[in-house]
Amino acid sequence: MLPEEITQFIGKEAGTSIFEVERETIRRFADAVDDSNPLYWDEEYAKKSRYGSIIAPPGFISSPWFSGRPTKWGKKSTSSSEARGDLILALAKAGFWRALDGGIEYEFSCPVRAGDTITASSRIKDIIGREGRTGKMVFLIRETTYTNQNGEAVAKARQTSIHR
Repeated sequence: MLPEEITQFIGKEAGTSIFEVERETIRRFADAVDDSNPLYWDEEYAKKSRYGSIIAPPGFISSPWFSGRPTKWGKKSTSSSEARGDLILALAKAGFWRALDGGIEYEFSCPVRAGDTITASSRIKDIIGREGRTGKMVFLIRETTYTNQNGEAVAKARQTSIHR
């Protein structure tokens, strides 16, 4: 159903970003989402907890700087954004130039701690063509794996965008 110019991107890398997690950034995020859990704020409380230090709220990993895309402020970035740009161009050429956020789901494996270095690596998991009531559409599924400096997976995200 979909042309090879689009399906050729399945399995390709879609960007990698590496970021250091700072204590103050965790506090600001917790403040922004109005989460007063002392694990995110209080160093002494967190030291006595099973985590041994301040940890980040689960939603912290969904912040834009952990998106798996390169940014100029990240510690180190490698980019397959060219491939992502080529995919968007291929979708537009095939008539799928409009995009809609189809949602995101997360799996959290272990806490993110102040001082961690997180690597977010994204790839195109799948591209699915469908026929709807209003015409053809494409579901683009991107998977991002977040690992810490010890190589431990801390989270995985599956994001869907719908192209029409």
